[in-house]
Amino acid sequence: MQTLTEQLIDSELKNRILNEKQLDRIITGSRQRRYHLVNRAMKAGELLRLRRGSYVLDSRFRDYPVHPFALAQAYVPGSYVSFETALAHHGWIPEAVRVTASVTPGRKSLSYSHSEFGEFTFHPLAIQTGRFLELVDREQRLHQTMLVARPMRAMMDLVCLRKVEWQGLDWLTRGLRIEYELLRGITSAEIRTLEAVYKQKRVRAFLKSLARELGND
Repeated sequence: MQTLTEQLIDSELKNRILNEKQLDRIITGSRQRRYHLVNRAMKAGELLRLRRGSYVLDSRFRDYPVHPFALAQAYVPGSYVSFETALAHHGWIPEAVRVTASVTPGRKSLSYSHSEFGEFTFHPLAIQTGRFLELVDREQRLHQTMLVARPMRAMMDLVCLRKVEWQGLDWLTRGLRIEYELLRGITSAEIRTLEAVYKQKRVRAFLKSLARELGND
């Protein structure tokens, strides 16, 4: 076992997603020493790099697997999981989703690929100031914290991203294969909340049409 791996275990950081500042506190000595210890642990397959400055220990040394939603927020701090990923997570769509897709507070779309953890994508949306985390919950899974959109927010984020015009319920029930009974559970309070979230008139018009269709106007 590499020196750095032992130090992380002894410091009770083996289950954490690690950044450069945490490694600086653990590894004493020069920057060059830290560089060598990190590289040795990576070459031994004990430390995995997510991106520059972000690492996790290999599953052999963890108490539980790292959750992809927690990884997504390590890739882009401040982001939240949404779109088809969140819809599948909540059981609203039947298909398995292979990409962890999130909304980013930044202005650029980003993507990351990791041989062990899979694909991660991040998309900006035109959101009103102060409304970024409306209908987004903080979830706990295996001692890991992650931000995940509720089903209605994830669905409308997808409408916003794809620039979907209202086409009746068919796009939702046949295109996304969301069951009608789940749509019937959408509340007028959720619709009113989301009408204040998105900047595009197209999305607000979609919400109004959806409300009329469901009898929530």
